[in-house]
Amino acid sequence: MSVVRYIVGMAVAVFAAVSLSATAQAEVDVRVNLSQQRMLVYVDGELAYSWPVSTARRGYVTPKGVYRPQRMARMHYSRKYNNSPMPYSVFFRGGYAIHGTTATRRLGRPASHGCIRLATGNARQLYHLIKDFNGNARIRIHA
Repeated sequence: MSVVRYIVGMAVAVFAAVSLSATAQAEVDVRVNLSQQRMLVYVDGELAYSWPVSTARRGYVTPKGVYRPQRMARMHYSRKYNNSPMPYSVFFRGGYAIHGTTATRRLGRPASHGCIRLATGNARQLYHLIKDFNGNARIRIHA
């Protein structure tokens, strides 16, 4: 009887370890292509969304690199740029964030002071997706 309990206990432990490992690897992978002005969002390795964005216009910089969300705000107002609204902000490096915009006609070309702008509905989806994954996201920004 104790051998059966041991085998069942080991099976449960292995199953739990595999389940936790799979959960720990689950993440949101946000890829921003500056030259294409496009964001691709992968969930657990599968492409979930492809959206146009606006990044830094001439004279400004959107930082390249790989980042993790530092903080999130449902509504943030820029202290640097005239209290401009930044809905569904995901800050990834200091004051740089991915956030919503109402200037949707500018999406698909550089237009910002360095942040990554999305249509507000898309920013809302991304914000909630990252929240659902407990902030487990990677933000990759490349040329």
